[in-house]
Amino acid sequence: MSSIFSKIASGEIPCYKIAETEDYLAFLDVNPNAKGHTLCIPKQEINKIFDMEEALYLGLMKFSREVAIALEKTVPCKRIGVAVVGLEVPHTHVHLIPLHDMDDMRFQRKIALTKEEFEDLAKAIQQHL
Repeated sequence: MSSIFSKIASGEIPCYKIAETEDYLAFLDVNPNAKGHTLCIPKQEINKIFDMEEALYLGLMKFSREVAIALEKTVPCKRIGVAVVGLEVPHTHVHLIPLHDMDDMRFQRKIALTKEEFEDLAKAIQQHL
């Protein structure tokens, strides 16, 4: 059975897309810890990050870095936090989270944004890529 992220990558489920290549996709987390919380995934469904082939893994890190740089130019923050947890969805994903304090990395803390706020934010980040 395909993961929710595979369905997002295939276009079966919509997302607030930030960036896309042949192998990777970045989109806003719809249950964000902080404004701008972004997920970067390989389009290929791989459960664990260290099960990825080295080239795909390194490509994901490079892609995530490019997205993080654009995100930091868009969302005022002290820095962009990075986490790979992957217990909720069995599909490798990198969390990029704009940080104001350490609580922004706590996955129990969530914020709410409107559809319009998500759309405007996605467009703003895209302008820095």
